[in-house]
Amino acid sequence: MDVNMNILEFKNNQKIKRADIPVMDYESFSKKILPYEVRVINLFAKKEDGKNRLYCIFADDKNKKLFLTTTYVGESYPSLTLSKPCLHLFERLIYEETGIMPEGHPFLKPVRKQEGNTYKFLESHDIQTHEVAVGPVHAGIIEPGHFRFLCNGERVIHLEIQLGFQHRGIEDLLRKRPSIQLAESICGDETIAQSLAYARAMESLSNIEITQREKLIRLIALEMERMAIHVGDIGAVAGDVAYSIGANVLGVTRTLVINTMLELSGSRFGKGLMKFGGVNFDIDLTMRTKILNMLEEVCDRTDKMVEAMFAHATVISRLENTGFVGKKKAREIGLVGMAARAAGEEFDARVFDDYEDFEITTMKTGDVYARTYLRYLEIKKSAKIIKNLLNKLEDTETEINNKRFSLNLEPDCFVFSIVEGWRGEVAHCVMTDKNSYIETYKIKGASFNNWFGLALAVRNNQISDFPVCNKSFNLSYCGFDL
Repeated sequence: MDVNMNILEFKNNQKIKRADIPVMDYESFSKKILPYEVRVINLFAKKEDGKNRLYCIFADDKNKKLFLTTTYVGESYPSLTLSKPCLHLFERLIYEETGIMPEGHPFLKPVRKQEGNTYKFLESHDIQTHEVAVGPVHAGIIEPGHFRFLCNGERVIHLEIQLGFQHRGIEDLLRKRPSIQLAESICGDETIAQSLAYARAMESLSNIEITQREKLIRLIALEMERMAIHVGDIGAVAGDVAYSIGANVLGVTRTLVINTMLELSGSRFGKGLMKFGGVNFDIDLTMRTKILNMLEEVCDRTDKMVEAMFAHATVISRLENTGFVGKKKAREIGLVGMAARAAGEEFDARVFDDYEDFEITTMKTGDVYARTYLRYLEIKKSAKIIKNLLNKLEDTETEINNKRFSLNLEPDCFVFSIVEGWRGEVAHCVMTDKNSYIETYKIKGASFNNWFGLALAVRNNQISDFPVCNKSFNLSYCGFDL
């Protein structure tokens, strides 16, 4: 841990005494986090001793470093969004949750739709423009979200997305009654990523060090989760461009991964695998063989299907130059995860983890093609990582630790845990009070950053291209609503 110029450098999952968290004046605070190269991971506010305190966690991805700093503000402060647009949603949420006004913010739209909200969507008075409203109840069995398109003919001029229809108060629930079962239910298709971030944060605050074997099993499960979703999503993109054989073959191929997870943990999504203080299920020689056989079959099927799919002129014509978000725009709006890497951004939260010689994979074009093909590259990478982790597993303890631990959190401490889920970074920030109770629990998933990216991606595209643009991001409603 290093404190320099009122900024604290720390490591992922490192426990920090709250008394050691630096404070700077607002002018210095804003000057530090506004530069282009500083990537803000989380920005939130809380009341402490009758004063409003802004917390900012940011990263130097190139040098694999995390930083923390804070400042005190009154009931309002000069908005940071005009200089750093990627902070617009953080500041909107601060205003919604605390009432602290970011003065000069261009668009204080509610982040999560609350009961009685009378928000008015953007309108156009051009007689050639019409509105298309979709949701929040959808024809398919998906979660609720409202999409309001402004169109000129078939061309999308603007898309406004309204979420928050199922706000569950997850952060407050975790603060009052923390549990691994609640954490793994934050977002169903991020079960491993969310429960891993929670477990690591709680273990750090409780001074629990898990075995190397259990660390490896957790990472294997995380990469299996990534593989399963990416295989399924390539198939979903294929379905949306009417390439039915791709949708069918890859849909079945995804089942190979999640059925292996079922054999490992008793759940196709990995529920029950993680526990506070380790994992509940081991990977023995039989399970190791099943995972290796699954990897071989999944990679073989995916290789053949992706080769055929991307050699098809009709498929390529629907994917290339559709839903474009370039590198400059991706940085400005704060895209994360595979959506950002598809636009050429070179950051991945796995660099803060226990992977060895990790290399970041990127694409450059920032369109549906790039977001789809990058998923394929991620599948190949995950398979390689899992094989390496399984080899390391042979050199660790012969079995997992079956001991049951109780939460015994240290008082007045702070911890930040970041995990690269398949969509992108999952970040949990926890603070305890003087009595060892959780005082603050803040969660940010990749969907928080990336929904606005989808809105920009469909501009100047045909409205019929929205489904494939949407699938190429595949964002979470509940992971945003929290």
